[in-house]
Amino acid sequence: MHRLIATIWLILCANIWAVELGKIPPLVVLEGKSGGTVNGKTWKSSMLKGKVYVLFYVDPDVKELNRVLYNTLKRTHFSSQDFGSVAVVNMAATWKPNLLLKAIVKQKQKEFPRTLYVFDKDKKLLKAWGLGDNNSDVLIFDKEGRLIYQKFGELSRTEIQQILNLIQANL
Repeated sequence: MHRLIATIWLILCANIWAVELGKIPPLVVLEGKSGGTVNGKTWKSSMLKGKVYVLFYVDPDVKELNRVLYNTLKRTHFSSQDFGSVAVVNMAATWKPNLLLKAIVKQKQKEFPRTLYVFDKDKKLLKAWGLGDNNSDVLIFDKEGRLIYQKFGELSRTEIQQILNLIQANL
C-alpha cells in the first residue's frame, strides 16, 4: 500500500513540475557536477528565448532515433538570427563512460556547428521538466521561451514536416 501511495505521489509531483505546452518551463541550470555546455560553461534553460529553439534531449544509446530531423534541420538553413538548436545529452542514461561521451559530442559539434551541446550528468533537466528517459525527446520553443511542441520518441515523416512548418510559422 505504501508503494502505491508513493507512486501516485511521484506521478502527481512529476505532473506539477512537467513542462506544459504554451508555457515557459521552470528554470533549470546545468553547471559543474550536474553538467553544462561542451566547453564547460553554465547552461540555463532561460537561454531558450530570443529565437525559435529546437531542444533535443537524448539518451546516447538511441541517438540515431531522430537523425532524419537532425539532418533535415541541417539542410534547411534557417537564419541563425531567428533559429537555434540545443542538444542535451542524458549522460546518466547510458553505460558509456563520460570521457567517451565528451569525445563523441565534441565530434558532433564539428558535424553540427550551429547546435549548442549540453551535458546533463544526473537527469536534472529530465526530472525538472518531466521528460522521457532513455529516449530521444524533441521540444520546440517560441521566441518568448514558451513550449510549442513536444514529442518523446521517434518522429514520423509527417511529424517532421509539421515541425518544419511550426518553426517557419514562428520565425
